[in-house]
Amino acid sequence: MDATEAIDVTMSGIEASWSAGDARAFAALHAPTATYLAFDGTLMIGRHEIESGHAPLFRGIMRGSRLVSWDRHVRLVSPDVAVATQKGGIIMRWQGDRATPSAKRVSANTTVLVRDGDRWVVTAFQNTRYRPWAQTLVGRVMTRSTR
Repeated sequence: MDATEAIDVTMSGIEASWSAGDARAFAALHAPTATYLAFDGTLMIGRHEIESGHAPLFRGIMRGSRLVSWDRHVRLVSPDVAVATQKGGIIMRWQGDRATPSAKRVSANTTVLVRDGDRWVVTAFQNTRYRPWAQTLVGRVMTRSTR
């Protein structure tokens, strides 16, 4: 398996462990000293904080939710370091069989992965809500070209 395929295994594992509500499995896909920056600015450092930060979410508001992603681009920085960017979002349990998250739950993510033996683990993750300024009313008005 090449690096890109192995990275896809890790990224798919992130989605699967989230969707299973398994905070321990989710955290295990991160390096022991990983940095995780959530959409709201919450910073978690290390597997323990990532697990303990997600466990109450998976038992509470995020129970039964599904994580999905698309538009992933992976760039190998070196043979042992990769940067993945993608869009992703959460489909809440009450949204049923929906295939894509609602617009308010879409984020853009940057994930830095490192090779750990024969697998890849997340060493840094940053999540930003996807709200392109140019698509807002003010953004459209301010970027409109003059005639």
